[in-house]
Amino acid sequence: QVQLVESGGGRVQSGGSLRLSCARSGRTKSAYAMGWFRQAPGKEREFVSAIAWIAGTTYYAESVKGRFTISRDDAKNTLFLQMDSLKPEDTAVYYCAAGAWTYYAGPTSPRAYDSWGPGTRVDVSS
Repeated sequence: QVQLVESGGGRVQSGGSLRLSCARSGRTKSAYAMGWFRQAPGKEREFVSAIAWIAGTTYYAESVKGRFTISRDDAKNTLFLQMDSLKPEDTAVYYCAAGAWTYYAGPTSPRAYDSWGPGTRVDVSS
């Protein structure tokens, strides 16, 4: 099992930036894939971004493409999500997830991830 802890959330005005971090520990060698998901009040959890930990291949939801950047620091075992040009509709609890993609569950599917962090809240005011 992989343990994940997110940090970096907070309140920011529209157009501002935040950088989320996700510290990994435990059996991290099995976590080939890492992702960020978010859940806004009253809505289902949705995919935001994902990265193949070794290859560095990245994926983004259309709603965040060009504004968010996912990256990782292998030496520090930490995943990042740089969020720029934030909008009120980005307000949500953001979750870090670890797992392995398969033919049946790819980067955007929550089913591909078996470890989840507790989440960090992001509030974007207009």
